[in-house]
Amino acid sequence: MTARKIALRQIAANNSDVAEIAASHARNASHGEADPRLAIPSLKILNSQIIECRRCPRLVAYREQVALMRRRAFHDWEYWGRPVPGFGDPHARLYIIGLAPAAHGGNRTGRTFTGDRSGDFLFSALYRAGFANQPTSTHLNDGLRLHDAYIGASLRCAPPANKPLPSELQNCRPFFERELTLLRPKVVLALGGIALRAYLGMLRDGGLIAGFANYRFGHNHWYKFPPPLPRLFLSYHPSQQNTFTGKLTPAMMDQVLRKIKRYIESDAPSC
Repeated sequence: MTARKIALRQIAANNSDVAEIAASHARNASHGEADPRLAIPSLKILNSQIIECRRCPRLVAYREQVALMRRRAFHDWEYWGRPVPGFGDPHARLYIIGLAPAAHGGNRTGRTFTGDRSGDFLFSALYRAGFANQPTSTHLNDGLRLHDAYIGASLRCAPPANKPLPSELQNCRPFFERELTLLRPKVVLALGGIALRAYLGMLRDGGLIAGFANYRFGHNHWYKFPPPLPRLFLSYHPSQQNTFTGKLTPAMMDQVLRKIKRYIESDAPSC
């Protein structure tokens, strides 16, 4: 067994922060370099690092171009135009991983799923399930608060045509890895196939699963992993392509969140 696999399996065997940080460093060191982002000690510091990231030239150019050109409907806005940090309850038991900020949504407002139709759909559902204090998410100072939920993403910059490159997803992965280590959620909810593959890729590279074959995407599916890894739930992404066509309805989203709520509030272990 490689040193990388031995180190990452310590995450499942020892739930201490020191072991998880050491394991993450060991995995990345096996690729030639330890990523310092994996040792960031708090969500506040992590978010400041996310905001300053410029690792992907294509994404930097695109997000800044969108912020400069703007959309006519948002001509008076000063666009965020930077990577979008995570958002939510720092003690959350539910971690939601999406795809990426929308060019004129999160890239404009500076908060994930904020200022676009996907956010309208998602936060309405989170409000109905008791994870949010209001059903709308329009701007950073709109009063929105999440309860027992935290939202991250597989990519923190808006990608052209909503299609990130594999290298860009790889560059961004330490951010949600560190969020997971700091939050220690009981549940991970992956919104869409890209988010699912990003999460499974982390587990596979750590030697915690053999591959993707046993974890096919399906709306309202869930998977159990060895403790203390979170239970994984799946949902279609609340994109307009899915919600406007009826592929994802409010009732379907509510069903997933009710199931998650019951599991979180049960005495079942985090697996």
